[in-house]
Amino acid sequence: MTVGDCCASGAPMANGGYDLAVIGAGSAGFSAAIAAAELGANVALIGHGMIGGTCVNVGCVPSKTMIRAVEAVHHAETASRFAGIRAEGGIADWGAVVRQKDELVSSLRQAKYFDLLPSYNTVAYREGRARLTSDGVTVNGEPIKVGRVIIATGAAAALPSIPGIENVPYLTSTTALELEKLPKSLLVIGGGYIGCELGQMFARAGVKVTIAVRRRLLPDAEPEISAALTKYFTEEGIAVRVGLSYREIQQTPDGIGLLVSTHGRTETITAERVLITTGRRPNTDDLGLAESGVDLLSNGGINVDDRMRTSKRGVYAAGDVTGRDQFVYMAAYGARIAAENALNGNSKRYDATTMPAVVFTDPQVASVGLTEAEAGAQGLMVKTSTLDLKYVPRALAARDPRGLIKLVADANTGKLLGAHILAPEGADCIQTAVLAIKFGLTVEQLAETIFPYLTTVEGLKLAAQTFAKDVAKLSCCA
Repeated sequence: MTVGDCCASGAPMANGGYDLAVIGAGSAGFSAAIAAAELGANVALIGHGMIGGTCVNVGCVPSKTMIRAVEAVHHAETASRFAGIRAEGGIADWGAVVRQKDELVSSLRQAKYFDLLPSYNTVAYREGRARLTSDGVTVNGEPIKVGRVIIATGAAAALPSIPGIENVPYLTSTTALELEKLPKSLLVIGGGYIGCELGQMFARAGVKVTIAVRRRLLPDAEPEISAALTKYFTEEGIAVRVGLSYREIQQTPDGIGLLVSTHGRTETITAERVLITTGRRPNTDDLGLAESGVDLLSNGGINVDDRMRTSKRGVYAAGDVTGRDQFVYMAAYGARIAAENALNGNSKRYDATTMPAVVFTDPQVASVGLTEAEAGAQGLMVKTSTLDLKYVPRALAARDPRGLIKLVADANTGKLLGAHILAPEGADCIQTAVLAIKFGLTVEQLAETIFPYLTTVEGLKLAAQTFAKDVAKLSCCA
């Protein structure tokens, strides 16, 4: 049964309440509110702080435009890989880069958030701090009656447990993108996707960058990809320090000093500035969750089932606040499911089996499905193929063979279980693998599929062929 449209534009129901309250006005919050409005529900969308959430304001949009800006400089500097080509690139005004980024963020926040609200007559935007209560929610202490609640408050940068961290002027992924003057040197603590993306970005902008990690770069990626990316970073002049234990961090006459131990000895890594990229913590403080009986996970995220239900009846959660799948598209996806289930009987299930993930380094890292290790942990018998990009004609024509493609398939059925790409254009290739897994293709079927020549995505076909033959002995498109 779908909730009926009973009320005036932006107004609560006749009894003074709403069908649904959405706490959080970021990507997940707006997705939930829009989905509910399309079902005819009256919605209270409650926001606190800057509307639009992480992605448009301080995450995807600002970082990717700045990454692309320094890529332009880098590509000019590496143009000499083509005979007879010379080019020069440089940063004339970093502050101008930052200001242009801010203009883009502002325009998208206006177009994709503020300007959308008048389009949905049954969504009432409320600004303020929200808390759960026994019979609804409060906004700035004022109670409002609601039928159901979706919590979509996102996440924020988390600090690692390093003694002294509170006493140093550290940067986060947010404040680092606000710097109008580049430091001479930068220490990046953390080698996940944020650390890799921003570390390479600053290095290409002319900053001396050191990335310090406990394990390895992209610890959840296939080890072949991690090792190759580390090699490429090192070739660009980025110092990648792996296998470290963090002992202490403090200000020094030269800037910031991180005392680490590795292989039984200690040393201090110094830089002018330090950037912390060791993960994000779900925003669950001061929401009244404990008092309302909403359970949390060990990582601080709200515990939800596959219908996005929390442990409290009538309360759902979606997006980064759940502590899982922290991508904007997964936040929007989960929020739509939460809204439909809250209003229409919990029939929709959250499924991340074919969730694509992209790291916007150069080369890009793109993946979907299981890694070889994940498949083994599930007790699956698998077979794998790994194809160096030097066998992909597109890479040869571009004179840039950096990267590889690894496929993971069921050893018995041949069904594709995972695809992992490291390539300059890897992000635009992964959706083909998403569809292959979604619709149960085998690697044999993938190998027999027609792909356009001189594209990076053709590498998926070649990697699939590698299970049965030596592609080095094939003619073009064979």
